[in-house]
Amino acid sequence: MDWNMEAEKRKDRLLADLFALLRINSVKDLASSEPGKPMGKGIAEALDYMLELGESAGFRTRNLQGYAGYAEYAPSESDDYVAVLCHLDVVPASGEWTTPPYEPEIRDGKLYARGAIDDKGPAMAAFYALKIVKELGLPAKHNVRLILGTDEEHACDCMTMYRKLEKPPLCGFTPDADFPIVRAEKGQINVKIILEAGEDSAAQSSRCEFYLKSFIGGGTANMVPEKAEAIVQGEAASLEALAVVFGTYCKEKGLAGRADREDGALALKLAGVSAHGMEPQLGRNAALELLHFLRRLSLQPDAERYVACVNDHLHGDCLGHAFGVAMSDDVTGALTINTGILQYIPGEESFFHLNLRYPACGTSSFILENISKRVESYGFHVDTPILKDPHHVPDEHPMIRMLQRVYEEETGLPPTLLSTGGGTYGALIPNGVAFGMEFPGTKSTAHQRDEHVEIEQLLQATAIYARAIYELANLDFDASEVGGWKA
Repeated sequence: MDWNMEAEKRKDRLLADLFALLRINSVKDLASSEPGKPMGKGIAEALDYMLELGESAGFRTRNLQGYAGYAEYAPSESDDYVAVLCHLDVVPASGEWTTPPYEPEIRDGKLYARGAIDDKGPAMAAFYALKIVKELGLPAKHNVRLILGTDEEHACDCMTMYRKLEKPPLCGFTPDADFPIVRAEKGQINVKIILEAGEDSAAQSSRCEFYLKSFIGGGTANMVPEKAEAIVQGEAASLEALAVVFGTYCKEKGLAGRADREDGALALKLAGVSAHGMEPQLGRNAALELLHFLRRLSLQPDAERYVACVNDHLHGDCLGHAFGVAMSDDVTGALTINTGILQYIPGEESFFHLNLRYPACGTSSFILENISKRVESYGFHVDTPILKDPHHVPDEHPMIRMLQRVYEEETGLPPTLLSTGGGTYGALIPNGVAFGMEFPGTKSTAHQRDEHVEIEQLLQATAIYARAIYELANLDFDASEVGGWKA
């Protein structure tokens, strides 16, 4: 079977359908939530669009109260199925894009749009792969279900609902990471560290040279902040001197920043480099760099505690050393910490948010206990966390061996087994892995401005997925290899 030829035959239709999907702004928007549209109107529109495509292709479809949906190829009389899990929600399109993020455009063989690689492009590749299998009339022992999630970038409430309403698959993969095969994922902790406001008197604040009126950095937990701003009040002469010192700081550190006078205050603005929260070392956190500058100032007591705590534990350290939680193992690598949302506003909630990825050798309880001990001395407390356990499918599992063979034969590349700090749907199902869609040597643009996918790789992935789906649908399973929903 020439799977690449089958994908190439469907190129124009695939791209047309993908363009339409990419034009939908499917960022989670609870302000527009309503019954049947729990994640907001944009995500609901994207889900409806994909289910309509599924119906047109002759698949069995179901909308699960707007939380998720699926398109199923069901040649088998059994209700067992294998799964391909994709998500339709995207992160906000921050930063200055070359072309509008929801107006897809092809330039130099690359398709640019928010969601092109995370995860609408891969979702459409998987959809067309399933179409290839169906249209060729290939036999299948198991049904194949393309599951469409809506909340992967946040709390995965979509999969929580899916697990309540549907039986688990035999196994499956998600096209939401890297090729060859990601068979292990780090655990995750998402948590707010909240400042307990003190009783700063006017007299206390008056003894400080500057008053921090507000500090805002980032806005998405799993992204490295590329912008931050602090509004500082003080005497006119002090603010003038501060603007000069800030300019010198930016120049010395190689940072893009500026100081603007605004109504008797100084707005200190700093730009960094965004990156995915699972690899904070690849970005430059604008919020942490700005707080590092503010650490030298004489501020009101609450502001000084806020700045000190964040700076002392996170500036220049994304591995958890300052929190006493640094760790690593051979399967999943080192612990990483990203702080993607930071806010200090007197009289309102002041906090910083941690998006922490930890290896299989660690536990969330140990990590949270250590963080809590250290932030308490600065007057902070740890809010209720959202937790995700580490995940690992044994290397000898028949699905792993099959995917390795398919990948190697279709690409000629070694089928190395990988781990990731990212969280995918693969960790939420029994025997779940991530299988592409980013190829080795490709620089990821997920969660970044000018996100894109190479069209040649999109088609190659479609071919790989078509063959993998066919072979997965005919895989024999041992009872010991089939499990229920993961806890």
